[in-house]
Amino acid sequence: MSIIASNISKVYGDQKALHNISFEINQGEIVGFLGPNGAGKSTMMKILTTYLTPSEGEAIVNGFHINSQSLDVQKSVGYLPEHNPLYLEMYVREYLSFNAQVYKTSKPRIEEVIELTGLTPEANKKLGQLSKGYRQRVGLACALLHDPKVLILDEPTTGLDPNQLVEIRELIKSVGKEKTVFLSTHIMQEVEAMCDRVIIINKGEIVADKNLNEITEQTAQIIEVEFDYRVEEAFLLKLSHIKDVKNIHGFGYQLTFDTQTDMRSAVFDFAHENELKILQLSRKNKDLESLFRELTN
Repeated sequence: MSIIASNISKVYGDQKALHNISFEINQGEIVGFLGPNGAGKSTMMKILTTYLTPSEGEAIVNGFHINSQSLDVQKSVGYLPEHNPLYLEMYVREYLSFNAQVYKTSKPRIEEVIELTGLTPEANKKLGQLSKGYRQRVGLACALLHDPKVLILDEPTTGLDPNQLVEIRELIKSVGKEKTVFLSTHIMQEVEAMCDRVIIINKGEIVADKNLNEITEQTAQIIEVEFDYRVEEAFLLKLSHIKDVKNIHGFGYQLTFDTQTDMRSAVFDFAHENELKILQLSRKNKDLESLFRELTN
């Protein structure tokens, strides 16, 4: 087990940032950590890297206790914080060499991470000359210098354009083949593209912990339908397999069914039998984004 968090709480004065957080991450997993702003994501990540001490609870990272073996944790973890700290007047290779001295990393390793992160064309430039995408690559390269078993990445794709997003995503996926990756992001598509599993946190508490394929298989089917006049919601609850009915606008309704069988034909037949005219009918799969909105609103 790469990460074990047990009953972690963190209090700032009167504010409880984390409340009784527990989860485990297996070696080799890429896990997305999602939540609204202020939900406690960065606080949890800082605790796992020993930057912060929990008010209550304990965590074990790579077999080391964060409270009593903090230096060992730091040696075995690669961390990219949300605001990537860089000395912009330094050159790329110079900056990586500077950080390598902290970990007593060999010079060949510096060249390895430069190549791994695609920094070779920019290696002789100053950090201040680099695009946001390449600065993120430098942050990842720095996190990888000491060949850690676990990578903790806080918003690694923030502020990147679509092309840069693809590049960093592929880089993280490539690194994740050999390491455990725990990353936070606001971009649902990135989680779906990179991660094996997602943990959703809201107001300092975990509200979901699921494998991505489990979300696809177990979530309900949603159909949106618009009639030519308003229909009582209780009337629509007579539909087979209906789980919930919600009026979303005027004569439009969101119907949630507890089956994966396409229910559009059943809705059409129901409307015909009850002399209703359908103006619009569409099926919407309940994806990670809708689950996130449901759990954090």
